[in-house]
Amino acid sequence: MVSDDTFFLSQLDHSFERSYAHLTSAMQGFLKGWHHDCEKPLMVDKNRAWLHAIELLLHLEPNAKLIVCLRELGQIYGSIEAQHQRTILIDFIDHLADFDRFGRADMLFAKDKAIGAPLISLHAVLDLPKDVQERLYFLRFEDLMAQPAACMSHIHAWLGVAPREIDPERLTVGIQESDSHYHMKYTHQQATRIAPPKHHEIAPRIQAQIENACSWFYQLYYPTKPALKV
Repeated sequence: MVSDDTFFLSQLDHSFERSYAHLTSAMQGFLKGWHHDCEKPLMVDKNRAWLHAIELLLHLEPNAKLIVCLRELGQIYGSIEAQHQRTILIDFIDHLADFDRFGRADMLFAKDKAIGAPLISLHAVLDLPKDVQERLYFLRFEDLMAQPAACMSHIHAWLGVAPREIDPERLTVGIQESDSHYHMKYTHQQATRIAPPKHHEIAPRIQAQIENACSWFYQLYYPTKPALKV
């Protein structure tokens, strides 16, 4: 990392502004150079780490906007658990197979795990300055499934781009991402049409634990969902 490079650090003592400007332009150059062959007016980059680094991103690209995708947390856990049951002979990359269902759910919501880590970034949005929060758009998965055309129309308007008609029955699929890297536990399935996924039945004790531990999430994004008590 450049922050630990002694040669770079030594430049800051006598020419901080110039050296820092060099660092900024170099990182901006890498960002733009990575997509040098893009001929479209809008570039979409999918990476959940951007929310954690949103202020860094805006420092490098002030015009950037971030669409944050949301889903009811019990169904996220349910999707992961269902996939684990289909691949039960293979352990998770972070070794969660030996936990029981409640323990595995608890671990998945830990601060360094698949669900818990992005939730920390999402919760931290409340602490961001208003002008940064205005660069964020929150899209609920359930709304996209129920009203895909309306959701995409609203997103186009927010992005400031020309509207584009999308046929939910005829979607273009892209390059298939690797599933084996994460031991086939988090698949990247694609479909040529929008269809709501199967609803996962979650044990009441697990669902209640999720809603209690992440009450802020439900208050912000699912305020009409009644709390489950056991």
